[in-house]
Amino acid sequence: MSNNIVILAGSPRKVSSTDKLAAAFAEGAKGAGHTVTTFRVADMKISGCLGCGHCFQKEGVCVQKDDMQTILDAIRKADTLVLASPVYFWGISAQLKLVIDRTYALLKEGTSIKQAALLMTCGEKIVAAAEPPIAMFRQICTYLKWQEAGVIVVPSIHEPQDIDGRPELEQSKQLGSRVTVLS
Repeated sequence: MSNNIVILAGSPRKVSSTDKLAAAFAEGAKGAGHTVTTFRVADMKISGCLGCGHCFQKEGVCVQKDDMQTILDAIRKADTLVLASPVYFWGISAQLKLVIDRTYALLKEGTSIKQAALLMTCGEKIVAAAEPPIAMFRQICTYLKWQEAGVIVVPSIHEPQDIDGRPELEQSKQLGSRVTVLS
């Protein structure tokens, strides 16, 4: 059975190591017959959540008219959500955080998402540098009752080419090929 996957790629750098990690996941998923939609959120016009509650009163429609509605529409139909980000100051990128905050609009109506994965790159030499965003991701999964499909962190990445040839690219591709539709 085909899985509908949405990847939110949060690196502000074009052709980044994070983009390459997300592309490897997408390649594996497409190879397994899944549908994949990737959003490079840094290339989109997305404002921060206003906390106004309009979306709760208007069936998930945000008062802001920006590119977020396209992402929300895709997430509404997704089975799997993949968050991809570099580690910036022990967190996810600001661009991806804006999108995550704006998914608040979906809390009242819910989504079809059953599972989520996290893909991260970081400049630090140790994977532990990604522990805070991993903890945030796991809290989101617990709160929304999503199964954790997997977490991949690639340390010691400073330039986009640093990820080339790394085993984590193949791990990301394999993770993409293994995700299945959960009931």
